[in-house]
Amino acid sequence: MIALENVIKYFHRGSINEVLALNGVNLRVARGDFITVIGSNGAGKSTLLNGLAGSFPIDRGRIGIDEQDVSGWAEHRRARFISRVFQDPLLGTCGSLSIEQNLALALRRGRPHGLGLGVKGRDRALFREQLSQLGLGLEDRLRDKAGLLSGGQRQALTMLMATLVRPEILLLDEHTAALDPKTAQQILELTERLVREQQLTTLMVTHNMKQALRLGNRLVMMHQGQVILDVGGEQKQKLSVEDLLERFYTVRGDEFSPDRMLLV
Repeated sequence: MIALENVIKYFHRGSINEVLALNGVNLRVARGDFITVIGSNGAGKSTLLNGLAGSFPIDRGRIGIDEQDVSGWAEHRRARFISRVFQDPLLGTCGSLSIEQNLALALRRGRPHGLGLGVKGRDRALFREQLSQLGLGLEDRLRDKAGLLSGGQRQALTMLMATLVRPEILLLDEHTAALDPKTAQQILELTERLVREQQLTTLMVTHNMKQALRLGNRLVMMHQGQVILDVGGEQKQKLSVEDLLERFYTVRGDEFSPDRMLLV
């Protein structure tokens, strides 16, 4: 379904601050894959997701989705079938709009926006039904501004918005990292349920190796802009955190690094 072929991306090219963020990335993602992506800071994890979403043009290579070459497509064009949830809960919703207005925008993703009521009666019934499944009482607060919600509530709302219209691809960029442990666990449980029920093709960036091993059917490890490990199925199930750390430090050529704290 997704094919990245020799994708290369530089930032600040030609300057003293030049960075090779993606260094010949090759990755194939089958429909329905749930891939966790790990690696230390600067490994290229978020850049991989941003490149797939079209946040910037790649310098070389090809990005294909459903056998279409989308390498030159703008971000808004890809957004018709790609949904994203970011680390910052404030990025996924508009704080000045009500909960129902945010959901109405999500419901119209990929459709032409004509003149008419922003929120229709039949939409509110759908919104209440969907929000009630979160168990946060938001179904009774449809007209409250999203800016009044806590970070966890906004991230739950963002997850719902990202999947209200089933996306072809769901990109999760450390979407629980800014939350307290209890709320992060709730969002992870919501993520698992939505991905399972809708059979979503998902890439989830995380620093937490235990999460990466427990969730999904495949695990990808990145280092210095390259994929250095890609495992799935029974091979992934047999891996431990210690196995992953050993692979990581073998590639790095050292025995210990402060990055160890970032990966566990």
